[in-house]
Amino acid sequence: MNTLKKEAFYVVGISVRTTNENGKAMQDIPALWQRFMTEKVGDQLSNRIGEESYAVYTDYEKDHTKPYTMILGYRVENLNDIPEGMIGSKIETANYKKFIAKGDLTKDAVVNEWMKIWNSDLQRTYSADFEVYGSKAQNPTDGEAEIFIAIE
Repeated sequence: MNTLKKEAFYVVGISVRTTNENGKAMQDIPALWQRFMTEKVGDQLSNRIGEESYAVYTDYEKDHTKPYTMILGYRVENLNDIPEGMIGSKIETANYKKFIAKGDLTKDAVVNEWMKIWNSDLQRTYSADFEVYGSKAQNPTDGEAEIFIAIE
């Protein structure tokens, strides 16, 4: 886990408002991923940058125990062209702690890494956290995803 500064960037994709309470996110997030794959979100973005997909957690009501918005999408050049049914978000410049989820990304690898994050003593800002699914996630049953947590 190292700390690094990430410059601001834009993401456009599909979203869901959810919460970790009562297992709601455990239903909402897989359903959003299913929609993301079925609707081929990346093919609808004219100003997409790169092949990596992003899972952004933002609009936190308070902390990880309260409602937040999850966006599944791609980095884009700007927010000038947002397809109907999608949303865009600017991820502000911030300091992040980087984590790596390894293993079966379709099952528990990412969730288990989040459990470690939730149980850590990180001084989180709850502005925007995100996961990056790049070349090491091409085989999702034995892959790697990067998780960036915004910190003070």
